[in-house]
Amino acid sequence: MSDSGLNQRHKDRMVRRKEVVDAGIARAQDERGIIIVHTGNGKGKSSSAFGMVARALGHDMRVGVVQFIKGSFSTGEESFFRRFPEVDYNVMGEGYTWETQNRERDVATARKAWDKAVSMLQDPEYDLVILDEMNIVLKMHYVPLDEVIQVLQARPVMQHVVLTGRGAPEGLIEVADTVTEMREIKHAYKAGIKAQKGVEL
Repeated sequence: MSDSGLNQRHKDRMVRRKEVVDAGIARAQDERGIIIVHTGNGKGKSSSAFGMVARALGHDMRVGVVQFIKGSFSTGEESFFRRFPEVDYNVMGEGYTWETQNRERDVATARKAWDKAVSMLQDPEYDLVILDEMNIVLKMHYVPLDEVIQVLQARPVMQHVVLTGRGAPEGLIEVADTVTEMREIKHAYKAGIKAQKGVEL
């Protein structure tokens, strides 16, 4: 096929594509806060959530962050976002469950973090709330799923919430508006490369 033929074929395809996209935009007129879940074994769940924090700050929004598991080491996102008064950043974990090795203590720590999260989820001043590693808390049954869903559904109407972590339970996936599963294909860690600043830390 000649270049002119390829160009015309491309144009025709893009015209049809634009019609589909425009129709979808026209249908999506509801405006409210959404529940977003990032799960799966691949890298990028928290990174994507913190990308949304940056986006929200660009729109002069107030953001609340509660980190449920991480806490035994400092991260670049914590150091960066603590510079912004619009971000209420709370690191409330004590490290990964295989490090703490104490379920009773893990439950108490998770409950304290969840209580902080609830205060944000009931406050319309927060436009975006990040519950980092909340899915792991639910997977480990540290906080009851029914309680979390009830609070999420009763939050202020324009408040957005992002829950991250592996193993998101089916009940959470059902009530979420957007769910993304990160799939691992390769990871540097498995090749013996330690976690790097600016990438994992």
